[in-house]
Amino acid sequence: MVSPEREPLHDEVEVDECWIGGLEPDHKGRAPSEKTLVAVAIEVRGQGSGRLRLAPVADASGSTLQAFVYASVAPGAIVHTDGWRSYNKIATRGYEHRPRSQRTARPDDDPILPRAHRAISNLKIWLAGTHRGVSREHLPVYLDEYVFRHNRRKTPMAAFQTLLGLSAQHAPSTYTQITTHAA
Repeated sequence: MVSPEREPLHDEVEVDECWIGGLEPDHKGRAPSEKTLVAVAIEVRGQGSGRLRLAPVADASGSTLQAFVYASVAPGAIVHTDGWRSYNKIATRGYEHRPRSQRTARPDDDPILPRAHRAISNLKIWLAGTHRGVSREHLPVYLDEYVFRHNRRKTPMAAFQTLLGLSAQHAPSTYTQITTHAA
């Protein structure tokens, strides 16, 4: 469901990460987990949101999260992130980085990364409600489906035609190809 010609996100983008997976009562922050860390990038379109990108990532290190930004967002874009230090070097690659720390935010400030957090909430609700949960090995395919649906949510007939066109361009995927998707 991923178009090989898709363009990177541009203009103004919110970037964050979240954990997807089952319950872990003692899990804290970005610590290693049985859950899967997913990077999120979403375009800012006024009060609403534009196109979305999601990808499972190995960890929350600078090299991993920066690689996600470079692959998902066009240079020259304004990139909003939380205060996580792993994003600090993206400004050196032609992005205007605007971090906002959640720790220093005041109650009367605008919410930090509202579009990214809305996309994360909607993704988790969709996974739990539609699929009743997803295994780590199948998560990348479900993320691709969610991105496809989100990015075409206003044009359902065009989405169907796009899906037909994409499926005609690709050979069928084997189960092994689906479950060995690169993280």
